[in-house]
Amino acid sequence: MKSNPEKRKILFPFLNRLAVIFSDMDHAYLTSSSHYDFCCKGCDENCCMTHFFHHTYMEYFYILEGIGKLDSSLSASIYKKAQEANQKAISTIQQGDKVRLMCPLNSNGICLIYNYRPMICRMHGIPHELNVPGKQTVFGTGCKAFEIQCGTKPYLPFDRTPFYISMANLEKDMKQQLGIRDKFKKTIAQMLID
Repeated sequence: MKSNPEKRKILFPFLNRLAVIFSDMDHAYLTSSSHYDFCCKGCDENCCMTHFFHHTYMEYFYILEGIGKLDSSLSASIYKKAQEANQKAISTIQQGDKVRLMCPLNSNGICLIYNYRPMICRMHGIPHELNVPGKQTVFGTGCKAFEIQCGTKPYLPFDRTPFYISMANLEKDMKQQLGIRDKFKKTIAQMLID
């Protein structure tokens, strides 16, 4: 992002809107996780090793914004780790195995761009629901660590729907502004090797 100031100028208002959405997500997540007294301190099924696909250009640009704030040698090592992770993922998939690789943004259990992490990284782990008009409410369970720590506690409604709608609207506005027509579906590693 640093190398393309014109694009950053166009993206700046969208990045600011995304920061507000993410702040709202973080607040809602904190409220819900505090209700359960849930604290994520890592586990055998570390979500940073999950083969997540991300679906918005906005998250991609936000990640690049975060990496752009790092020391150049650190960002270079992230890009190298991304290339290695992507190659390992391709090989694992070709062998028919499940991909379990550490996110290239993770260093010794810490996200190097924590404030710029994607949506799923902010909301994963606790029980939630999605309320799509005209459809039945879909409920999701907490992660394994949540089930061990808090599985017997009563459910506090955590509706992801407003956040998904806000993200979709922001993505639509940004794509329209930049003339992007393609859909987006990439892992963190795939984003970083482009």
